[in-house]
Amino acid sequence: MPDKARVAVLVSGTGTNMAALLYASRLPGAAYEIVLVASNDLAAGALALAEAEGVATFALSHKGMKRAEHDAAMDAAAREAKADYIALAGYMRVLGPAFVADWQGRMLNIHPSLLPRYPGLDTHARAIAAGDGHGGASVHLVTDDLDMGEVLGRAEVAIAPGDTAETLAERVKFAEHQLYPRVLADYVSRPFDPDWLVAQVRERAMALPHAEETLSHGMPCFGIEKGKKFAWVSMDHHGDGKTALLAKIDGADEQAQLIENDPERYYRPAYFGDGWIGIRLDLGDTDWQSIEDWLSRSWRAVAPKKLTGLMDAADQF
Repeated sequence: MPDKARVAVLVSGTGTNMAALLYASRLPGAAYEIVLVASNDLAAGALALAEAEGVATFALSHKGMKRAEHDAAMDAAAREAKADYIALAGYMRVLGPAFVADWQGRMLNIHPSLLPRYPGLDTHARAIAAGDGHGGASVHLVTDDLDMGEVLGRAEVAIAPGDTAETLAERVKFAEHQLYPRVLADYVSRPFDPDWLVAQVRERAMALPHAEETLSHGMPCFGIEKGKKFAWVSMDHHGDGKTALLAKIDGADEQAQLIENDPERYYRPAYFGDGWIGIRLDLGDTDWQSIEDWLSRSWRAVAPKKLTGLMDAADQF
């Protein structure tokens, strides 16, 4: 089992979603742990709860500070806690572009609407005014475009006759407290999930010209239509416990050099010989641009010249 992901939670208020994340993190088999609760409000109720639960806290008022300076302090606190991810849970500050860029793909937020409907404020009143049958909550990745990052999960809540924004908000809170821990756990588990890892390889492999997917020796296999294979994905093959990309290389010397430089990531795949390298995908830090480059290189190693020529021509534009 991989180590639990380390999560810093940023809050500004009472911290009910923080509490939901925290208590879910203490259930058996939890995929993450809360290592820090940080706030821009020294009086935030979430801080007192976190302290009572033995969770490290950090508080710094944003008043009188430039946004970039306050962001930098929050960033430093999260990094000092060795956080892998940030979860925003009622953090009422718009984060600057530098902070968002530094945590791209590793920062989540929960929003009280069924995104992409009703980004911003007054979501429940807007849903009621529009005559919607349901309100709800969404968990999304944080981007510079407010509330418009990739939606990772939603929970619908029926709008009952006579509902007000306040009564609907109370019920949506129940949905938020169930949704956020599940989505966060699923998201931080992605880098170790064989099915998700295969899907990432598939997306990149099948984008190459004339690529096709088959099953070979029990492994997803990618080749050129009616031609040679250029990649496999090994999933616990022969009980080795690894999820890895198998790609073409130049030979034994390169294979040995890669393994010597990074023996945790690279290995000699059994039964494939000196012309192939195993590249671990399940270490939690896969560089997907590097995997895309490996796939392209491996494809070129087996593709006929007429195909590589066409690809070279396309690359010129």
